Amino acid sequence: MSSHRILSYSLAINEALHQMMETNPEVFVIGQGVKSPWYVGNTARGLLERFGKERVIDTPVSENAVTGVAVGAAIAGMRPVVVHPRMDFMMYAMDPIINEAANWHYMSGGSSSVPVVIWGIVNRGGEQAAQHSQAIHALFAHIPGLTVVLPSNPYDAKGLMIAAIRNDNPVVYVDDRWLYGNEDDVPEQIYEVPFGKGIIRKMGRDVTIAATSYMVHLALEAAKELEEANVHVEVLDLRTIKPMDKSLLLDSVRKTGRLVVGDGGWRSFGGAAEIEAIVFEEAFEAMKAPPIRVSLPDAPAPASKTLEKVYYPVVDDIVKAVRKILDYSCAEIDAVGAKSDTIQKD
Repeated sequence: MSSHRILSYSLAINEALHQMMETNPEVFVIGQGVKSPWYVGNTARGLLERFGKERVIDTPVSENAVTGVAVGAAIAGMRPVVVHPRMDFMMYAMDPIINEAANWHYMSGGSSSVPVVIWGIVNRGGEQAAQHSQAIHALFAHIPGLTVVLPSNPYDAKGLMIAAIRNDNPVVYVDDRWLYGNEDDVPEQIYEVPFGKGIIRKMGRDVTIAATSYMVHLALEAAKELEEANVHVEVLDLRTIKPMDKSLLLDSVRKTGRLVVGDGGWRSFGGAAEIEAIVFEEAFEAMKAPPIRVSLPDAPAPASKTLEKVYYPVVDDIVKAVRKILDYSCAEIDAVGAKSDTIQKD
C-alpha cells in the first residue's frame, strides 16, 4: 500500500535524490554548493552525510568544467546530477551541454548515451538583478537532443527528478526557488512522472490557460478569482516543454476556443510563443480570439523591489488577460451580428 504524506517541493526533490542514490550506485550529485542550504535550499539535505564526498561532490566555481565532468561521467556509464544553483550561469557550460551531451547519442549512431541530469535552479526576485534571476528554459528547449522539464508542485518535482535520473539521454531539470516552500501530498514510494504528459489542474469551458512551473500557481489563483465572476477557465500544467503534450493542449483549445499562456521566461521567442505557434498551426480553425502571452517583458530583471513588482507577472495579469480575450470574443460576435443585420436590412 502506498504511503502518502505532506512534503515541501524542495524536500520532494531531496527524497528523489536519496532514493535514486540508494537504489543505484551509478548516481551521484556534483556542483557548486551542493552541501550548502544557501545555494540549494534543503534539496540536498543529508546527502553528504549518507553517501559521502565521493558521491556528493561540492565543486569550485567552474560551471563549464563541472558540467563537462558530469557529461564525461555519463558517457562512461555513470548517472550524474549536475547542479547549477543559479540557472544563469549554465551559460558558461553551453559547450558540454549543447555540443556534447545533446549530440552524443545521435553522433554515435545510437551506440552511446549520455544519462545526465542538468539541474538549473531559477532564483528570481529579492533584488538579485539581471545576472542572478534569469529563466532560460526556452533556450535549452530549442536544442535537439535535450529534454526540458519544469515541475510546478512537490509530486511532480519528485516524479520528474526520478524520471530524469533514469532516462538514458540528457535532461534539463528546471525548478524555481519560489516553489520550494509549497507543500502537497507526495507518495513515499519511488515513482515517475512521464515526459510529454501534461495534466489538467482545473476543468473549464471558457478559456484555456496553459502554464508551467510557478506560473501554474498564478493560473490557479486567477481561476479562483474568475470563477466568482462566472468565468470558467481550464488550467493546463504542461509539466515538460520538450517534449510537449500537444494533444492535451490542442484538445483544450478546441473546446474553449481561447488561449492564455503563462510562462516564466521572456516574451519574445520564448516558451509561450512556441505554445501559441503550435495552436495556430494545428487548431487555428477553433480560435475565437487571438491568444495572449503572460510572461516577462523583454528587459533584464531589475535590482529594485519597486521595479520587481512591475517586472514579474502576478495573478492580476492573468485575470486581465482572460478578461481581455473574452472581451475580444464578445466584440467579434457583436460585429458579426451587426454585419448580419445590415445585410438582412439591405
